[in-house]
Amino acid sequence: MEASTKSQVMLRAFDSRNFRLYYTGQAISLIGTSMTQVATSWLVYRLTDSAWLLGLVGFASQIPTLVLIPLGGIVADRTNRYRILTVAQILGMLQSLALTWLALNGTINVWQIALVGVFQGIINAFDIPTRQAFLPETVSKENLGNAIALYSSLVSVSVMLGPAIAGILIAAIGSGACFLIDTISYIAVIFALLAMRLAPKKAVISTRKPLEELRASFIYAFGFLPLRSVLIGSALVCCVWAFYLALGPIFATDVLDGGPNTFGFLMTASGMGTLAGGIYLSRHKSVLELGKVLAFGTALMGVSLIIFALSHILWLSLLSLLVAGFGFILQIISGRTVLQLLVTDENRGQITGLYVMASTGAVPIGNLVAGALATSIGATNTVILGASICIVGSLLFMQQISIFRDMVRLNLRADRS
Repeated sequence: MEASTKSQVMLRAFDSRNFRLYYTGQAISLIGTSMTQVATSWLVYRLTDSAWLLGLVGFASQIPTLVLIPLGGIVADRTNRYRILTVAQILGMLQSLALTWLALNGTINVWQIALVGVFQGIINAFDIPTRQAFLPETVSKENLGNAIALYSSLVSVSVMLGPAIAGILIAAIGSGACFLIDTISYIAVIFALLAMRLAPKKAVISTRKPLEELRASFIYAFGFLPLRSVLIGSALVCCVWAFYLALGPIFATDVLDGGPNTFGFLMTASGMGTLAGGIYLSRHKSVLELGKVLAFGTALMGVSLIIFALSHILWLSLLSLLVAGFGFILQIISGRTVLQLLVTDENRGQITGLYVMASTGAVPIGNLVAGALATSIGATNTVILGASICIVGSLLFMQQISIFRDMVRLNLRADRS
């Protein structure tokens, strides 16, 4: 009976039909997306044998998201989010189809990969903030924290399964097979969106200009300690996590003397860690204690990545990445939960856009910095440097943890009244 009750608590967001559809569609699509990410990184490194170009291509695919995502957040508040998501998925499928055609024809080169990545980055600038702002529309508010944890666990599963499948396919057939599966996986999301039953919802009508709205949202977010802490902390861990993602092929080949399967194992290990973290937080109910979780996750990720960088033994590298993934997702899920509970629906898209700009937008910067630093000081020292900054950031945040908790408590009380 007790086990059944715990299971119901962990899966309570699935009571919503729309959330079940959304979750199922994303489950299929995200595996394809993670396969493409691994296949792209491996293909670029195989074509160029350059850490700099590996980081540069990652930067090119992410920089449009960083630049355009504030606009994407405003559009998410002013336009029907459901329609934006549907159009974005169709465009993403066409982008993946182009990558598949180039790879299977054997004509693909690094600049084509970068160009297609730029197009996907533009799509993501509108898709990502809309997707995160849309999630609360699929579930009741009391189950929102659980829905965020379950969705983040789904991302973790995709990061775990996708790379493992990709490593096998790349070694056996080639990167083109991964791109083809990703193209097909978009169909699941599109069907899931079309099957949803959503209550009519009017978009917010604003008389302010987009730049005025963006400025107001920026001032509000960075003037409120809990949101400011979430934004800065997410930017930090995502930037450093990008060091590991960008330089993963180098650790797999040059440090651990492996191949694409080894790279897939590394990605799977970190994915298992994020999955475990998501499951842990799906049972976590106390919003007021999320500040401690933010700090602990950041520090844990930093320490684990230092161990990974120094390791030359596969099992130790896998274990350290599993723990690093656990710490990483603790910070990410906690930050997203705090943000979604503190913002209003009228500015949810804009604040979410700022969050995505701080987190996802930090990835291209991390890719570029990782490539540049690895060229001059080596991949090992680059990851150690980034991980050390995470530890310092966690210690600084701990000094404000009591203020963080008190401000979250006051905001939640005002919202209920």
